[in-house]
Amino acid sequence: MTDRNVEELLFHMPVVFHRARNIWVRNFASSVLKQSRRKTWRASPKQVAMMRQLVSELFIEAGDVDGVEDITLRDEVIDDG
Repeated sequence: MTDRNVEELLFHMPVVFHRARNIWVRNFASSVLKQSRRKTWRASPKQVAMMRQLVSELFIEAGDVDGVEDITLRDEVIDDG
């Protein structure tokens, strides 16, 4: 994973921290943010995978603003005739 990709994941970690419903997630986000300040720090593959998952979940939650899964609307949009 490139440094830019890790930086993009780190950019979202404060939001992950503040929206966390789980103490482990809050601690993970806080820990990664603190570690990332060190010049020699490199995210481990496990850290990157967890950050990727948490950021993905963040966007999934943010995308469902109306409480209706968007995928179910697709059938209504398609016109068979």
